[in-house]
Amino acid sequence: MAYFDTLETRSMDQRHAAQLAQLQNRLTEAGASEAWKDTAISVKALADLQNMPILRKSELSPWQKEQPPFGSIRTSNITHYFQSPGPIHEPGRIKGDWWRLGRFLHATGIGASDVVQNCFSYHLTPAGMMFESAAQAVGAKVLPAGTGQTELQVEAAAHLGCTAYAGTPDYLKIILDKADEMGRELHFTRAAVGGGALFPSLRAEYAERGIQCLQCYATADLGNIAYESAAMEGMIVDEGVIVEIVTPGTGIPVPEGEVGEVIVTTLNADYPLIRFATGDLSAVLPGQSPCGRTNMRIKGWMGRADQTTKIKGMFVRPEQVAALVAQHSGVHKARVTALRVGEQDMMKVQFEADGGDIEALGRAVQATLKLRGEIEIVPPGSLPKDGLVIDDKRNYD
Repeated sequence: MAYFDTLETRSMDQRHAAQLAQLQNRLTEAGASEAWKDTAISVKALADLQNMPILRKSELSPWQKEQPPFGSIRTSNITHYFQSPGPIHEPGRIKGDWWRLGRFLHATGIGASDVVQNCFSYHLTPAGMMFESAAQAVGAKVLPAGTGQTELQVEAAAHLGCTAYAGTPDYLKIILDKADEMGRELHFTRAAVGGGALFPSLRAEYAERGIQCLQCYATADLGNIAYESAAMEGMIVDEGVIVEIVTPGTGIPVPEGEVGEVIVTTLNADYPLIRFATGDLSAVLPGQSPCGRTNMRIKGWMGRADQTTKIKGMFVRPEQVAALVAQHSGVHKARVTALRVGEQDMMKVQFEADGGDIEALGRAVQATLKLRGEIEIVPPGSLPKDGLVIDDKRNYD
């Protein structure tokens, strides 16, 4: 088997020694904060990371407002600026596989002979560019498709002979179904997906069509965190990050196999983040992947440590739901429910109110959550009193 590089098969001792050296460099180099430099003295092993504070995504926005563009975090060699909901800004660089997703595309079997239809967004958020640079890293050609205009996507895929898809898990099905409707033959054999849950039934449907579909776990802030290989036994942690699984809210590592919050330290010299809390839940898988890659494995995404939920590739946060309530004086309470209809995500938003304008509420939902959904007005007191403002009812089994 050909690996992306020799880092994937090194021993754990070799990996930990190299990562410790990189970590100490990040903590002591000229652009590091004084707090990092003071802490570096006590970091003698990777396990000493747990003595450092957790950095939460919610802290980035106020920092960035006080010290534009990226707060006190030192950046260099940046060629692109991006913006995610919050707003939170992220740096990037298109060259050099900056987000480290080339490793994932290689594991998916995508290479120089492929044409990748990249259906991740190129607008403000970095996902499109993340997979663009990954395709460059493996020598593949790219159709920068983004989302929407499905008929044109089908025509382009057929005409150009696209062999691989990159995008959210369910958008590929939309393209394939439209191609069937149009009577067009497509030639996808590989799919590299992220930004949402890959449900087993959907993966099975792609397999029936001759498409091997693998998923990665990546974020705009951190780049690639973990990825599947053809073995499809958990997700292999990327070589450019250190992953801890901790008890939510404490930063204390949990025993192997127990579910906890994913904390990531990225060793990217251009944009280092130390003990960055993802808000996602996962667990360490014991042993080594059958594919021969030796890094730690995690079980993949197992829910959120808070109520923040990803729907159609977009995060919906409790504070956004609170903002919806605050915008309308007649609304007492709101609840977002994530559902799965067929093979697509669906969002329902219920408002406790004494009447109201459903169309106006729908516009407010789209403006605030950046998603369309079913809107329902219910009588005051009718929503469950369980503390949930976001309820994910999708089945991940």
